[in-house]
Order: sequence, then C-alpha cells, then structure tokens
Amino acid sequence: MLELIQKLDEWIIISLNGSNSPFWDPVMWWISGKTSWWPLYLALIVFIFWKKKWKEGGLIFLLTMIVIALSDQTSVHFFKEVFHRPRPSHNPSIEHLLNYVNNYKGGTYGFISSHASNSFAVAGFLSLVFRLRWLTILLLLWASLVSYSRIYLGVHYLTDILAGAIWGLLISAGMFRIYLTIIRFARFGMHRKK
Repeated sequence: MLELIQKLDEWIIISLNGSNSPFWDPVMWWISGKTSWWPLYLALIVFIFWKKKWKEGGLIFLLTMIVIALSDQTSVHFFKEVFHRPRPSHNPSIEHLLNYVNNYKGGTYGFISSHASNSFAVAGFLSLVFRLRWLTILLLLWASLVSYSRIYLGVHYLTDILAGAIWGLLISAGMFRIYLTIIRFARFGMHRKK
C-alpha cells in the first residue's frame, strides 16, 4: 500500500512540478516565500483588533502566534525528524526529472509540509473564531496557494501537503477549544464581579 502511495505521489509531483515557465516560476517562488505575505498578515492583525475589543483581540493575536509556533515546531520535530521521508527533490529516483526554481531543493526531509501545516493552522483558527464566509474563503485560498506552490517548486509530495493541512487544521481546532474556554472563564469572572 505504501509503495502504491509513493508511486502515485511521484507521478503527481512530476505532473504538477513547474515547467521552467518565465511567468509561473517567479510567481510560485513569491507565493512560497516566508515574507511575501506580510501585507496579508498585517491586514489580519488590523482586522483582529478592529473586529474585537483590545483584550479579546490581544488574546486572538497571541493564540494565533501560538498556533503558528506549535504547528511549525511539531511539523518538524513530530514528523520530519521521526519519519525521515526524503523530499522529492532529494529522492534519487525522481530528483533528476524535476525542475527547480532558483536551484531551491529545501531540506532533506519533507513529511509533513510545514508551509501547509502553518498556513492551514492559521486559516482554520481564524475561520473558527470569526465565522465569516468571505474570510474563510480568503484564508483557505491563501493556504491552498501556499501549499500548491510547494508542489510546483518540487519540494513536497501531495501527501506531504495533505498531511500538513490536516495537522494544521487539528491544531487550529484544539486552539479554538482553548480560546472558547478562556472566553467562557473571562465572561464568568465578569458576571461574578457584578
């Protein structure tokens, strides 16, 4: 079964990997970049504090930072360092068949994708907190674009992406439960003071 999944993963990455396109190569490189999305991040911070009061906005911001840190660290220490699954760009049987933008091949191991885990963790958490359709669509589109760019660049298999997305969404659901618990306690405490 695992061998079949690996073969399917290899076929998918070879099919979806970049084709040295003068247009798409720099676009996907930019989408995959860690600093490319700063305007979105700043807009989200402004939105959080605009939509919620300062205390709750601060809590949401803090929990979002924890979600990112937790997702990022666990994707490396619980998965990459445990499973040791080479990225497609480090797989001797297919690495020569892939195109690389700016000769970027990433680190040795790729399961799970930290990009997918982190972006879906943020998307999931903020979608659960705000429950706004347009925001959910925007965040899931962003997370999907970031994730797809990793396949295009040849540094992740589809299963790396899917597992990363699932892991990120699980983290976001767990953090949302913590958020609800904190809000309930805060409101209960306010009622008791009255």
